Amino acid sequence: MADMQKFEEEVNKLKTLEKDREKYFSSRQEMEMRLTESRNVKAELDLMDTDSKVYKLIGAVLVRQDLEEARSTVEKRLEFIESEIKRVEASIADVTKKSSDQRDKVMNIQKTFQMMAQQAQQAQAAQKK
Repeated sequence: MADMQKFEEEVNKLKTLEKDREKYFSSRQEMEMRLTESRNVKAELDLMDTDSKVYKLIGAVLVRQDLEEARSTVEKRLEFIESEIKRVEASIADVTKKSSDQRDKVMNIQKTFQMMAQQAQQAQAAQKK
């Protein structure tokens, strides 16, 4: 019985790791979308003349912003998003390795159970003879 409880604990750990991995993938996908959007904004800002008017949406109000300030803000946002993507990718790699190790652990416990079941069947067969 203690072996079965340990097995269930290990399976639950594996499920938790898999859920974490899915959250990281979802987070990465969201950041990739934000990165693409910010790159598009940067491209548009790069096409503008120095005397162009730029407005920033703050709440429900458009506020005029200096072009260089807008470019700087977008550049900083790009750097931040790229660093966050790297951090999440490192977390994905880490949780993927942990998940793989945990999966191996669960499979080894299953193999042990199978071997015990085979031994029990062989012992029953030997008793019948």
